[in-house]
Amino acid sequence: MKLCVRSLALAAGLLWGGMFLVVGIFNLVADGYGSMLLEFGASIYPGYHGPGGFGSVIVVTLYALVDGAIAGALIAWLYNRFNAGGSGAPTG
Repeated sequence: MKLCVRSLALAAGLLWGGMFLVVGIFNLVADGYGSMLLEFGASIYPGYHGPGGFGSVIVVTLYALVDGAIAGALIAWLYNRFNAGGSGAPTG
């Protein structure tokens, strides 16, 4: 069985970006909510400096969408490469 690289990239990007979007919006409403996750985002995404206004939520969401899509595509591609010779049935 092969994985569709485009589908997994889209799904992973939407999940990772959506998670940062939801946590970022909740952080605007309830100060301090998810601040450690948003600080993690600030440590890996250049140009994002942690919890702030709505503009900063959009910045981290866009970064996470792209990052998640790249990770999903890489996972699907690696899976397909490692499983290229197999029939998909478990061995054992």
